[in-house]
Amino acid sequence: MSKTPTQLKDEFLEIYRENVTREGSDKLLEYLLSPASDFFIAPASTRFHGSYAGGLCEHSINVYHGLKDYLARERVKQEYKLEASAEAIAIVALLHDLCKVNCYKVSERNVKDESGKWVKVPFYEYDDKLPYGHGEKSVYIITGFMRLSREESFAIRYHMGFSQQGDDMRNVSAAFEMFPLSLALNICDMEASHMLEERG
Repeated sequence: MSKTPTQLKDEFLEIYRENVTREGSDKLLEYLLSPASDFFIAPASTRFHGSYAGGLCEHSINVYHGLKDYLARERVKQEYKLEASAEAIAIVALLHDLCKVNCYKVSERNVKDESGKWVKVPFYEYDDKLPYGHGEKSVYIITGFMRLSREESFAIRYHMGFSQQGDDMRNVSAAFEMFPLSLALNICDMEASHMLEERG
């Protein structure tokens, strides 16, 4: 991570406030900034991409920049006829992983250091108090504050694509065909996770 959690938080807030203005968006942001949410200090995973404080915010910003760039490509605009408003891009990218808020806790485990001595090291454990799925949980949280368009809802719901365990693959294919923003978000999510972000 090249930026501090504070720098990432500032960047997220700037993007969000500049682009997301629909009714209820201010209340959602209030929640993310409140003590009831750990969004800005949470990791993005326990041991894979972004498994460090601020990783979730960093991942959300990376997906935002990736999606914005993807949708700006001539081929995407001309051949795929795929367009999205600045607000829709910001919403689906910045908020697609709200399902991870308050799900990680710091624990300790014993590992051997370089000299072979046992030492305690911190690590993240996943402890979901609202096990409502992944993308569907993010949609559930967001719509408690503001309305989403159908395309936004499907993009967030299916952003994991074919890697989401338990999903009917026919539904994933249908969602990608009916709502191409879903596929675009999936591509950018995978790109950020596998190409950009460090492991903790």
